[in-house]
Amino acid sequence: MRKCYDIKTKAKVALEAIQGENTIQELSTKYEVHPNLVTKWKKELQQNAEVLFEKKGKEKEVEAALEAKVDLLYQQIGRLQVEKEFLKKKYKELYGTEPNL
Repeated sequence: MRKCYDIKTKAKVALEAIQGENTIQELSTKYEVHPNLVTKWKKELQQNAEVLFEKKGKEKEVEAALEAKVDLLYQQIGRLQVEKEFLKKKYKELYGTEPNL
């Protein structure tokens, strides 16, 4: 049966592995974790550390840009629906039947 480790444990083990005070083998016996997991968590922390220091405003800027794009698309959909209904009406006036779409 596989063990599930919480995020705090993973972070703690990875930080200790990066500090280098103990070997990976010592950390694995101390926390009862396989050495490959310690190495994996250490590598993940090193690769993703820059995410911790990203500005939180960037997420809001991206979200605002996406929201603006969605609003623009909804406006365009509304215009197209109005045009479609207008053209259907004019077609019926000219030809006396509904258009075959």
